[in-house]
Amino acid sequence: MQTLPSVLAVLAAYLIGSLSFAVIISRGMGLEDPRHYGSGNPGATNVLRSGNRLAAVLTLAFDALKGYVPVLLALVYGPAWGLGALAVAMVGLAAFLGHLWPVFFGFKGGKGVATAAGVLLALNPWLGLATLLTWVIIAAFFRFSSLASIVAALFAPFYQLLIWGVSPVLLAVCAMSLLLLWRHQPNMRKLFAGTESRLGAKPAVSHGPTPKHPTNHHPGHAHSHGPGHSHKKGHK
Repeated sequence: MQTLPSVLAVLAAYLIGSLSFAVIISRGMGLEDPRHYGSGNPGATNVLRSGNRLAAVLTLAFDALKGYVPVLLALVYGPAWGLGALAVAMVGLAAFLGHLWPVFFGFKGGKGVATAAGVLLALNPWLGLATLLTWVIIAAFFRFSSLASIVAALFAPFYQLLIWGVSPVLLAVCAMSLLLLWRHQPNMRKLFAGTESRLGAKPAVSHGPTPKHPTNHHPGHAHSHGPGHSHKKGHK
């Protein structure tokens, strides 16, 4: 393995992963910053809570691509530069880490589900499809994106180990799965408490204290309500 090309490839993958498309796309479409509503997570699921499905789909696609493309480039062009299987796996992990801690957005990123899916699809398409299918089944039955992500993260390393065995891919998959579980701790607490939002649920938007009904008090106008309320007719 050539050290300098590997380091440069990993660094480039991290920088690509640092592009927070939830924020970029929301700004480009004139939407509220996803870090300021719902779960506060800059990811496709939270963008969906804005009510704009196109923005959510674009976020999902680009977040997955920023995991897929660096790995694909490393697989295609890496061998000519001495990049082996371990270096390619580290490229995928770096793109995922970029999403979690993006250098361009104050190191405050999302949970990395879509980016991890992109990485898996590039490293091992069958593993990626099996993991995605797991996510879809859980999400369809329970309507919780977080629960589907947690279950998929738990199953991915076992799929890799049982079907394809030990390899550098397993190292990257285990690292991403552990980080995904760690990032989903708040969601786990909400799931146990029964307060987790379901897929497509819009966030509760707070506009400050709810104003009380106007009393319409004006000088010379006294309104009495309740017992003893009376109107005198014909007063001069």
